Amino acid sequence: MKTVSDFIHRLQFDELPAEVVEQAKICLLDLLGVAVAGHATRLSRILGDFVASQYPGDVPLLFSDKRASACGAALFGGMLIDSIDAHDGQVLTKGHVGVAILPGLLAAAEQRQLDGKELLTALVLGYEIATRAGIALHATAADYHTSGAWNSIGVAAVVARLHGLDAEQTWQALGSAEFYGPRSQMMRCIDHPTMVKDGSGWGALTGISAALLAEAGFTGAPAVTLSAPEVASIWADLGQRWYILEQYFKAYPVCRWAQPAVEAVRQLRAEHQFAPAEIEQIDIHSFHEATRLHVRQPDTTEQAQYSLPFSVACALLDDVVTAQAVAETDQGLFNPARRALSNRVVTHEVADYNALFPAERWAHARIRLKDGRELLSRPAIARGNPENPLSRDELIDKYQTLAGPALPSEVLAAIRDRSLALDSHSESALKEYLALLATPVA
Repeated sequence: MKTVSDFIHRLQFDELPAEVVEQAKICLLDLLGVAVAGHATRLSRILGDFVASQYPGDVPLLFSDKRASACGAALFGGMLIDSIDAHDGQVLTKGHVGVAILPGLLAAAEQRQLDGKELLTALVLGYEIATRAGIALHATAADYHTSGAWNSIGVAAVVARLHGLDAEQTWQALGSAEFYGPRSQMMRCIDHPTMVKDGSGWGALTGISAALLAEAGFTGAPAVTLSAPEVASIWADLGQRWYILEQYFKAYPVCRWAQPAVEAVRQLRAEHQFAPAEIEQIDIHSFHEATRLHVRQPDTTEQAQYSLPFSVACALLDDVVTAQAVAETDQGLFNPARRALSNRVVTHEVADYNALFPAERWAHARIRLKDGRELLSRPAIARGNPENPLSRDELIDKYQTLAGPALPSEVLAAIRDRSLALDSHSESALKEYLALLATPVA
């Protein structure tokens, strides 16, 4: 096994399997589409103004005309992507990796001389370190913490590589990132959805800060999620098992826990002839955490993204759940038809589904119509897992759908094409690519 420090600093692009490189490019494009869509939220406007004033610097913010320090840009990027719950995740971490890794990587890359292969290599190692750190922390901590608690470690690893930290500095950076990573309570955000979301913006800020502090000589506490004997098996296959291939991609911009229910009602919608107005009640049977997504009448986009009833209502009306549906508009979350249907959803906890969580997330639906008919779905899981993946074309279409309304068509196409060919980019071509990511949204 490679040591963690060896993996961080010595991993070469040529060591990456072809499918890992392809997945990294898809992860990159998917995250960028979500980032563009995030600019439609109030959260993005608040955070943009905040980091520009409180973290001044020369690093461009993602898809903005504002600038901040590297720390500010990482914080903004993580919060921006997290503002639209459509980014990739991993079931065993019960959270999200790329949402912090990409902003931290891009913020650090602005000051370095990199080509496309090096950017992709750094992105992959961030996924590998952060995913293992997340699995290790969940295995050893009693609390259910947000993703920022562990994706900060992956960001610290990426920045340590780009800044050329030595092995000792890297270890100190990882220790500080783990120690300061936001151990915020995930279920509090689920029960009371607000802009705090999954802590990933603060994870990105913590990770890049930890690496910069270590570079200056700051010493950190030992990173026990990397070194404790009880987690050794999680790190034993570093560089052999590629966790980036085990990420899921979201078909819809709402909490992953709601998406099995969405697929269950879509199944009934496709197989039976009924109109939404004919529905008397929608019973969703799922695992405990999904039933905690309980807000029926969301007043904010954050509440809508964490609402199983609202997600189900949108799927019954439109067959999809879109970013526009969870937006704070009359056609979005304030639409009377969405709200009326959401109010007809009743959730039920299923012990068998609880036993399968988090590795598997299941739901089934029973719809009772006003004419007395009852329609029962088969058990369903969310689309986009490694075992039932969204196709490459579907993921490219997702990027187009999310980013298309806010970017000039030529920029939209250039980001798509360059992202998917990033391994061919020279240093100068990469600088041009990074400049595209600073194009302000419309």
